Amino acid sequence: MFNKLVGNAQIKTIFQRLLRAERLPNSLLFTGKNGVGKKLFALELAKAFVCQKPNNGEACDTCAACLRADKFSIPTNADKNDEFKKVFFSEHPDIGIVTAYKNNILIDAIRAVETESNFRPYEARARFFIIDEADKMNDAASNALLKTLEEPAQTSHIFLITSRPNSLLQTIRSRCQTVHFAPIFPNEIEDHLLQTKKFAPDDARLLSKITDGSIGRALDLDLGKFRERREIMLKTLESLIANQNRAILLRTAEELNDAKNKEFYGEYLEIFQTLIHDVWTLCFDENSEKIVNADLIPQLKRLSQNADKTRLSKWLKEIEVLQENFTVNLNKKIATDALFLQMAAH
Repeated sequence: MFNKLVGNAQIKTIFQRLLRAERLPNSLLFTGKNGVGKKLFALELAKAFVCQKPNNGEACDTCAACLRADKFSIPTNADKNDEFKKVFFSEHPDIGIVTAYKNNILIDAIRAVETESNFRPYEARARFFIIDEADKMNDAASNALLKTLEEPAQTSHIFLITSRPNSLLQTIRSRCQTVHFAPIFPNEIEDHLLQTKKFAPDDARLLSKITDGSIGRALDLDLGKFRERREIMLKTLESLIANQNRAILLRTAEELNDAKNKEFYGEYLEIFQTLIHDVWTLCFDENSEKIVNADLIPQLKRLSQNADKTRLSKWLKEIEVLQENFTVNLNKKIATDALFLQMAAH
């Protein structure tokens, strides 16, 4: 049932109408940032077709078919890619998913979708195939999928899930109806976190602000680790604003590029961005509701009193340039040293 999904009310309404009219397209492209619920919506659509007791077109979530529909067994530590050359079916034989092995969706898996999509449903009214992180298909896999999209079986539906739609072939995009999922409003995330009864009110509010509209990230984020990383970046910002010893900046660059922090480098930069942006915002309005790190407002206000708005704006642009440059093979340690020294210089 769509009412259990958080956010994107307009999309829920559209899907409800399509289900009632039995006019769901055979090929759908779900776009939007990670963690906004794209895959959950796809599964909910599939469940509506396999449900044994649908209610006004939607899944009941209680029948045997619904209970099997979203139970998948996907390897998490596979050493070889053989396991990922197929469609992973849930406990229901008419709902399958293709997922990447490491950073690639294999052509064999896409060929398996082509084969399976031409089989008639085993139990349900239609078969459903979700291609998760579809942007990880290479040219060969993309071309194999294109053939399936050009001649879709009437009893099969294919959902492509991606946060990077422009990485897909234009010919693939043109053969799918695109549904864009918006970031989820902070108050919706906060309400959902409180309803789970797993989060204290202050933690729920902070998570709703720092996760940039991603309910998935809000549920998964380790707040303890986040606060540790944020403290490091706050001290770095304090050093920059106060024009203190540059050795502090170089030590931070060293820590960010330590092996234990390698996979969290992007998160450190994002935290740094939000802190700078919060201080910049407070320079204009000390009572702003737009502050992300609301639990740090006293410290951030003190920093804003000594900060230069123009410098803060330049720093934000410099971080954006660095993030863009990481799409190419760039030495992160050298780039981080250069960033902090450049920020200190002006």
